Amino acid sequence: MIRTVESEPHASPPVLAAYSYCEAVTGRQARNFAYGIRLLPTPQRRAMSALYAFSRRVDDIGDGALADDVKVARLEETRTLLSRIREGQVADDDTDPVAVALTHAAGHFPIPLGGLDELIDGVLMDVRGETYETWDDLKVYCRCVAGAIGRLSLGVFGTEPGARGVERAPEYADTLGLALQLTNILRDVREDAVGGRTYLPADDLAKFGCSAGFSGPRPPEGSDFAGLVHFEVRRARALFAEGYRLLPMLDRRSGACVAAMAGIYRRLLDRIERDPEAVLRGRVSLPGREKAYVAVRGLSGLDARHVTRRAVRRRT
Repeated sequence: MIRTVESEPHASPPVLAAYSYCEAVTGRQARNFAYGIRLLPTPQRRAMSALYAFSRRVDDIGDGALADDVKVARLEETRTLLSRIREGQVADDDTDPVAVALTHAAGHFPIPLGGLDELIDGVLMDVRGETYETWDDLKVYCRCVAGAIGRLSLGVFGTEPGARGVERAPEYADTLGLALQLTNILRDVREDAVGGRTYLPADDLAKFGCSAGFSGPRPPEGSDFAGLVHFEVRRARALFAEGYRLLPMLDRRSGACVAAMAGIYRRLLDRIERDPEAVLRGRVSLPGREKAYVAVRGLSGLDARHVTRRAVRRRT
């Protein structure tokens, strides 16, 4: 059973300052994520910001302009820092605000910090330039860089006492992370190609005549790019449907947070499905008013109730 955290943990002034730094990083660099976590109570919101700020640091190393050997060294240094955080060896007055905030969060919430080791492993896969032959291969990467974040987040959210099937909550959190990551991969297919990265499975690309890649604003000559996108959209929708089973296991505000973040990505998926070539012309995004609507819908509990009704229908 994953315990639910109810009380607000005490935080010293240096820790509060560290959390403020992490929240500023989150608000500046993670607009979609920030829309979701603003629905959380203060302790959970701070803890999620600390998780994001640490994850952002790892991602920035992988995406930066450093030589690959330097990136590997920096990532291993970050893994060493994570070990210090896990062992509670970072003092409140440490000069690294992200480490201070995450140490405090991990001391008050049952966060499975090994998930951040998985994230580092995933970014190392990027540094090595790995490609993926099959969906099963890509899933390994997605579980490292996104599924792990779902499981880490669940440590902050906790689960509702007595929730049905709660033992599967980490599995559903992981699957929801995969859905978000596959949506990201579709949205960023051109940007990744320009950066020399290909994430979609090679056998899917070959099936739809897209093995030549996506270096320009138009699909490869003679390819069925729309067919490829629609195929991957169906895969992402199936992952969302499975991952949404997590919602009834969460309290109202945690469920609202998850529903808001997932809802934003599902709407991105809708836009990509309607106009597949849009991802080759530029970055597909939602306007702020639409994100706000999704957040309100999540807070209302509509998505959680919808998932619960579907689960009941399956059992009857």
